[in-house]
Amino acid sequence: MTPTHNDSIDELQKKETAQSSVFYVLFISSVAAIGGFLFGFDSGVINGTVTALGNAFNSNDVSTGFNVASVLLGCAVGALLAGPISDQYGRKPIMIITAIIFAISAYGSGISDSSAEFIFYRLLGGLGIGAASVLAPAYIAEVAPAALRGRLATLQQLAIVLGLFAAFLSNYIIATQAGSAEANLYLEIPAWRWMFWVELIPATLFIIGVVFIPESPRYLVAQGKVEQAKSVFKRIADGTESMQVEAVKESLHGDKKPSISDLFIDGKKKIHPIIWVGIALSVFQQFVGINVVFYYGSELWQAAGFDESQSLFINVLAGITNIVSTFIAIALIDKVGRKPLLLVGSVGMFISLGALTYIFGTAGFNEVGKLALSDNMGTAALIMANLFVVFFGLSWGPVVWVLLGEMFNNRIRGAALAVAASAQWIANFAITMTFPILLSNIGLSGAYGLYAMSALISIFFVVKYIKETRGMRLEEM
Repeated sequence: MTPTHNDSIDELQKKETAQSSVFYVLFISSVAAIGGFLFGFDSGVINGTVTALGNAFNSNDVSTGFNVASVLLGCAVGALLAGPISDQYGRKPIMIITAIIFAISAYGSGISDSSAEFIFYRLLGGLGIGAASVLAPAYIAEVAPAALRGRLATLQQLAIVLGLFAAFLSNYIIATQAGSAEANLYLEIPAWRWMFWVELIPATLFIIGVVFIPESPRYLVAQGKVEQAKSVFKRIADGTESMQVEAVKESLHGDKKPSISDLFIDGKKKIHPIIWVGIALSVFQQFVGINVVFYYGSELWQAAGFDESQSLFINVLAGITNIVSTFIAIALIDKVGRKPLLLVGSVGMFISLGALTYIFGTAGFNEVGKLALSDNMGTAALIMANLFVVFFGLSWGPVVWVLLGEMFNNRIRGAALAVAASAQWIANFAITMTFPILLSNIGLSGAYGLYAMSALISIFFVVKYIKETRGMRLEEM
């Protein structure tokens, strides 16, 4: 049968509709990912302020560690609460509240005059980070078509690393302008305070952006708001809204709304095994020590013999490396799959961390007790540290968030993601809090030896427990 002119017009209209749907999904996913940007910025802004905070508040090693790590306790609570609360009230309103919390935390951290006040505002910021770590991947997974979900969900990690990079870059520029993080900048206010206030800009953008995005259609179906869900699916599902709604209804197993009790196996007090896999993914992502690089990068490189300016610039390089490797992940995740990327990352991290353990373990010390790396060893340490960031950035960084957003079924996603993300923040707290103590007791070599061992164990975990989810619809999980 020969195609008619009308057939050609219909095909063109279908292509235009599909293209319009993709752009719309990209837009609303990008807005949700601003939460990830704030997550990254708020996590990374502490890097470069640690010494200034210690001097401003007269903190010792343990107090300094808590100043840095306190935000992570708030993260654990925020992550744990965000899932169930967003299951009850919706993803969109909780994202708006999260953005407001970020703004209050940024302003308050900058005006703090004591450790107690600073810790309060950092804990508040942690609530926002923890909530964003749950809401953004859940929302993106719930609006993204299966064929694009991996790449769109990776926007969360891209936003996180862009936020980290923005924090490193703004810290570097501010410290360079002032002379140091402790020196006064504008209005005779210390530079470290301005470092925190920069976050008010993206927090405001997030508040504005969330106003213009729809509620998650899968949340709407779960709440019985079928017509609203169809309206959203019509924009994102290219004319298959009725099929999508029925598939979601079927995956929810009846009319009962999602709740915390769904995490447990029916009639038993045991939680579903898939949730343990999510928890383990989260813990391994932190136990490789990636956030030691991002939270303590300045102190780490100063301990290795570099000065403050050089250390802050190395942070910027690490941020760029992280962004580039995340783009590699975006290009590969829907082509090669989640599991192969995790395996490559685990092997690469083990090798690079092992090399750093050797380099720091064989280095001598200068007259003030700091590591004295030769020029060659200093270069090798920088290369290996950036290779570590590369392997993390193309694997465990983005893939864990993608898997957490998609591996749980519609009924348990919000609550299960909350539990897994909360475990991640507790693990992050443990690593962040112990690093200054490890540094002063067993040195960089001992600390990195522990992180290398975690990377080694993660290889066997991925082989045995991780299932591939590439190309599957959420209703098939």
